[in-house]
Amino acid sequence: MQSTTFNRPFVKLFTLVVCCLSVLSFTTKLGLDSYEIYLNSRLLLKQSVNQPLDLRKLQLNRTAAGDQLRIYYRHCHTPNVGTDRSLIIKDGKGHALKKWTFTNVSGSDLGMVIPVKELLRLKKENPQQELRIHYFSRELSKGEMLASLRF
Repeated sequence: MQSTTFNRPFVKLFTLVVCCLSVLSFTTKLGLDSYEIYLNSRLLLKQSVNQPLDLRKLQLNRTAAGDQLRIYYRHCHTPNVGTDRSLIIKDGKGHALKKWTFTNVSGSDLGMVIPVKELLRLKKENPQQELRIHYFSRELSKGEMLASLRF
């Protein structure tokens, strides 16, 4: 009768490799919140929330009153779209100047639209203030500053 013996370090190494490969084979659905801001159909800004704030500046000096700012905010969890969403324009001191609320969506158009003419009006009424766009939802009640506006 012939007996087979296993080398214990080899068994441990093989077990470790199998465990590592099985853990790495699963993909995670969690990640970072991200958003995109479009002027009409042109992409102006695409950010993840962990990127530095000084990069979040929107140049709106070549806009017309009929233009629209469209914002897509994606949460890291499923479903990717928040509920009870709103966008707020705040001045440099943190005072809310204008708020837009958006209905809960389940279709394909997940964007939040702000007419540029309203942003131009706010800048005209607050000429010395830096205007910033903030996003709020039930999932992000503390809010997130998306970008500062440059006219």
